[in-house]
Amino acid sequence: MPEMPLRFAPPCDTPVPLIAVFPERLGDWLERLDARCAGWLRTVGFRADAGQVALCPDPEGGLALAAVGMGGEEARRRGRFRLAGVRGGLPPVTYRLEGIPAGPELDEAALGWLLAGYRFALCRRGEDSRAGERPLAGLLTPEGVDAPRLEAIAAGEALTRDLINAPANLMGPVELEEAARELADRFGAGLSVTAGEALAEGFPLIHAVGRAAARPPRLIDLRWGDSGPRLTLVGKGICFDTGGLNIKPGNSMGLMKKDMGGAATVLGLARMIMALELPLRLRVLIPAAENAIGGAAFRPQDILTSRKGLTVEVNNTDAEGRLVLADALALADVERPELLVSMATLTGAARVALGPDIAPFYASKPEDARALCAAAEKVRDPVWQMPFWEPYEELIEPAMADLDNAPKGGMAGSITAALFLRRFVSETPRYLHFDIYGWQPKPAPARPRGGVGQGARALLEAIPALLGA
Repeated sequence: MPEMPLRFAPPCDTPVPLIAVFPERLGDWLERLDARCAGWLRTVGFRADAGQVALCPDPEGGLALAAVGMGGEEARRRGRFRLAGVRGGLPPVTYRLEGIPAGPELDEAALGWLLAGYRFALCRRGEDSRAGERPLAGLLTPEGVDAPRLEAIAAGEALTRDLINAPANLMGPVELEEAARELADRFGAGLSVTAGEALAEGFPLIHAVGRAAARPPRLIDLRWGDSGPRLTLVGKGICFDTGGLNIKPGNSMGLMKKDMGGAATVLGLARMIMALELPLRLRVLIPAAENAIGGAAFRPQDILTSRKGLTVEVNNTDAEGRLVLADALALADVERPELLVSMATLTGAARVALGPDIAPFYASKPEDARALCAAAEKVRDPVWQMPFWEPYEELIEPAMADLDNAPKGGMAGSITAALFLRRFVSETPRYLHFDIYGWQPKPAPARPRGGVGQGARALLEAIPALLGA
């Protein structure tokens, strides 16, 4: 899959000032500004409202400066990536950003600018796939930002978006393996894949979920780094989810190409980690399968034996994500990594609780939750802690097996799914689980409609606190 170059512009002799203006500083700024430009901005009614743009011409008819309103404190608190929202409407020249001091706000503005350059072009034809598109404005690296870090984050996010946005006919288990292999080759990582009889014997839940599909399931295992603390990422890779024999209705199946959003997100995060050469030992495990309907499909009321030996009663074949994750988590748990993280588009209950923007997460250690929340707030990658509520453990314990994959009653669906997964992490004391959505329902600054990463930037920012790396 070709990478999208989301980078800052190369040096330019005549960049146009792009000035971020805050309403509380507008008067003072206008007083200091060239009288001609200040008069022009007053004439056109520039108030520095969020997203407001005013272009000031120079005496020769060129562009003297572009002023962008950042909005008041409440508007900035409610909306992310304000500067990114204007990139597509600016004249396509190279700009020099002014008006935001070095710090998290400048980092957010610069990263948002990069992410606003994302376009999904996998399914467009030939070299002219962007013909007719308006060229985008460029931005010099703002003084005070770590350009390589932001560009690595943008590239990782673009990879996540590309993988989610790809239609299921072009992104099955084989193609997901190929994407992981390309990433491993690029950064010198090792990659192994378990499929066929070896998968059936060693990872029976992954095999059971995927065995009815025309494209067979597999477990993808990527390793990178030879020193430092061990971080293992496990991502749900259900490349399409029909619901199985408990088939989804059409309106629920329409977005199921994104059911591998957990896999896409951990691969994007892995790309960030490897590009930044963080001092840790990284492992990425992706159970890749399609939940299909066929003669070999697993059935409601089947009792399956997991890799860990725990038996699972299948009460709904549409609760397949926790099954494939369970086998992968059991494998990861054997090594006792310093931190084990699972990411999955797992439950509709999480969306009902928090909507599409906020990624709920579960943490086995309170201090890890605090570090993650602090990092998420800093980089504007919203997360919300949910509880491993132990009184609900009995809900996942059926009469005939050790575990129930879909407790009846419909309550606390995200929590019971997290508790189910935790049963397969008995040796690793520090475990984080994310129940993400992985999709932007409508366009927003730096986030076009479509696939989107959630939680990865927060995790990347939190790694020093979580692992000392």
